[in-house]
Amino acid sequence: SKFGDHHRSATEVLLTLNRASDIVTYDLESTVHRPRGRSWSAYRLMFVIWLAGPIEPNTAARLTGMSRAAVSNLAKPLVDSGHLRKAPVAHDARSVQLSLTPEGEEEIVEVFAAQNEREAAWVDVLSETEQQILVMLLNKLITNRDQFDVRGRN
Repeated sequence: SKFGDHHRSATEVLLTLNRASDIVTYDLESTVHRPRGRSWSAYRLMFVIWLAGPIEPNTAARLTGMSRAAVSNLAKPLVDSGHLRKAPVAHDARSVQLSLTPEGEEEIVEVFAAQNEREAAWVDVLSETEQQILVMLLNKLITNRDQFDVRGRN
């Protein structure tokens, strides 16, 4: 063949995985987040802060799979709009702690509910068992990545 010793199914698995991820992310961003004036990335940042509680930007970057610079760029307008709070950290004068304000908390609860409804509509095509198998297979794929020098992305 044109490509020599080609692992066809490996290509098919990863192309399909990326395609599915891109399509679902685009759908969630365009139907849930953009109409509310937010991006997918801003949602991810707020969601992680909501789940983890007050956290430093380095931790937020690690948990979202974003760069530290991306977290700072996303945080600024959220702080300006009153959805995030930046507070100094006692043990490190150079760092801050990001937390949701009551307005931010209210927004993430509402947006998460809307996103979760959309997620449910997407996976409705799969039975409960198929959903569990898919999660199990994807976890198996990403858990065994020690041979790659990649950042852990969530």
